[in-house]
Amino acid sequence: MRLSDLKKGEKAIVVKVYGHGLFHKRLLEMGFINGKTIEVIRFAPFGDPVVYKILGSEIAVRLDTASMIKVRLLSHNASKLF
Repeated sequence: MRLSDLKKGEKAIVVKVYGHGLFHKRLLEMGFINGKTIEVIRFAPFGDPVVYKILGSEIAVRLDTASMIKVRLLSHNASKLF
């Protein structure tokens, strides 16, 4: 599943960040690191960009960028543990 597939309020674990070079490095610097929990906070009025919460920060990312991040959806019970 891709980060861009998540709905508002859903949480997931980052599994893999695709891309290469400076683009890949920038995503890692923003906090999109394997094993980190991410949550969808809100969508812009027209649906793009989307605000995500990761590592205690809120980051707005366009959907085409979010589609480059593979995630594993947390079940509702597991999300309460984080």
